[in-house]
Amino acid sequence: MELSARVRPAAVGAADGALVLFHGRGADEHDLFPLLDALDPERRLAAATPRGPLALPPGGAHWYALGGIGTPEPTTFLSSFGAAAKWVDGFLAEQALGYDRLVLGGFSQGGVMAYSLGLGAGRPRPAAIVAFSSFIPAVPGLELDLSAPLPPVAIGHGTLDNVIGVEWGRRARALLEDAGAAVLYRESQMFHQVDPDYVRDVSEWLRQALPPLPEA
Repeated sequence: MELSARVRPAAVGAADGALVLFHGRGADEHDLFPLLDALDPERRLAAATPRGPLALPPGGAHWYALGGIGTPEPTTFLSSFGAAAKWVDGFLAEQALGYDRLVLGGFSQGGVMAYSLGLGAGRPRPAAIVAFSSFIPAVPGLELDLSAPLPPVAIGHGTLDNVIGVEWGRRARALLEDAGAAVLYRESQMFHQVDPDYVRDVSEWLRQALPPLPEA
């Protein structure tokens, strides 16, 4: 299983880092592509939006079959997790970057993938994680490593979200803060969607979480 992706190069020269966003259930690699420029308007990062490898009802691309909120179906999830990990490894190698220069993010199912890849036991730690309207999953076969130091995490969630309730964003915040992570958290009076105002805050936050590389 190999992933495809839509890639946005850095504006000039070598990239300061990488930004990878995973889309939500039933969307595709084009869905969050405009968010790359919103989060990184200077285009200092090499950025990409991979496509989920699964085709499931009601259509579009998926990262896993539903198994309940908080508990993705294990077989499909672990398959996609492995494919996504391999793809991210390859993308960073192409950009001559390490995980310490990577921001992993996503919306809904994509946020689950970002959390899993960024916090999975034995996985390299990214520079930061961004999760919109999502949750930290509990899946047999996936062990999370919440030992210090954890990367900084930005979490945004709608208080009116009727797909993944806001309590899941609150749980993620509490779990991460209890483990010692620095969390930028925002609740918005919105449904299952991304708050543009919060995106601007996250963009500023990313400049601190992933500062420019020192000049050679």
